[in-house]
Amino acid sequence: MAPVSLSRQTARNLHLAAQGLLHAPKRKATYHDLLTTIRRMSLLQIDTIHVVARSPYLVLFSRLGDYPIAWLEQALASGSLFEYWAHEACFIPAEDYPLLRHRMLQPEKMGWKYSATWMAEHADEVARLLQHIAAHGPVRSADFATAPGHQPGWWSWKPHKRHLENLFTAGELMVVGRQNFQRIYDLRQRVLPEWNDALHMLSEEEAQEQMLRNSARSLGIFRAEWLPDYYRLKRVALKNLMARWQEEGFAVPVMAEDMGAMWLHHEALAQLEKPLKASHTAILSPFDPVVWDRRRALALFDFNYRLECYTPEAKRRYGYFTLPLLHRGALKARLDAKMLRRERCLEIKNFWLEEKISVSAGMLNDLRKAIARFARWQGAEQVRIEKGPAMLLQGIGTHWSLTNEA
Repeated sequence: MAPVSLSRQTARNLHLAAQGLLHAPKRKATYHDLLTTIRRMSLLQIDTIHVVARSPYLVLFSRLGDYPIAWLEQALASGSLFEYWAHEACFIPAEDYPLLRHRMLQPEKMGWKYSATWMAEHADEVARLLQHIAAHGPVRSADFATAPGHQPGWWSWKPHKRHLENLFTAGELMVVGRQNFQRIYDLRQRVLPEWNDALHMLSEEEAQEQMLRNSARSLGIFRAEWLPDYYRLKRVALKNLMARWQEEGFAVPVMAEDMGAMWLHHEALAQLEKPLKASHTAILSPFDPVVWDRRRALALFDFNYRLECYTPEAKRRYGYFTLPLLHRGALKARLDAKMLRRERCLEIKNFWLEEKISVSAGMLNDLRKAIARFARWQGAEQVRIEKGPAMLLQGIGTHWSLTNEA
């Protein structure tokens, strides 16, 4: 039987449906919706840059609309989520802890995230730190003094911060909360007192299989080679895997316009029973699953994207923290924005439309509303756009108050 043929837009819409970005939310978000959204994505990547709202909050906002950001910390503190290295540092549903446990027991394979040499050289200090936490409860890096002359920065952590992060990677400590977005660490045994490796551990092979299944579900439609990146997996025998999944009916082969052979997660089949239409317009985080894999974003959306905050300013093509803009099933624009919190103003330094994008009155209306929602959610009272295509600026304006914006 020949594979089902899909238009390219249908392929995009299937992916957006799997990610919760096909349609705007129909009602005000609840706390349960936050957990459901994270489970749908499998992972919520963490990043601390806050020129606008920090990435995990923004990823959720693009799917949930306005919601209290305290819910994310609440979910972490309640044990509904945990933190660990997955795609990168991520919030992960608590039920998926067994999928990552094998990484914790082999921290030496985690690259820069763990230094066996450091732990050996500071074994006595590390032991005293664990004793302190056992006796006095959770700690933050900020609870420990900084040596005179210490230069701040992730490349130059103070000793106790390095102890804590190594212990976190090794699974001896877990993050039980955040204060001003700084991690609060406690002993794993106190957070998960019932966990027993001998009883609950999955083998690395079993865990990897489930991570790949999660990835397939969260992508909805995919090329096999896209799967490993979701959890940063290596050495996956994709050919054998896909043959087995097809036999099981877990993944279904399809042909996508201009993209060739692809796979559809079995739960997405029901989406094909009626025409899929995308209606959502949203500003995305650079760390959104839709764009965090550059190859996938280019192949699926013709969107050549690179986060340039780590690129020297003179070599940037766009800006420091450029945000993709999703409009009705396509990535049509990007903007370099900054939230001026004292002025209560969202400043858009520059706005770029993708090539061959025609601007309609409906699109202008959608963009202005999406920008207004994005700005108001962060406490802005006005929006200011410094640069952008003339047709766009004429349509949405360069400076407006949010008082009367829908």
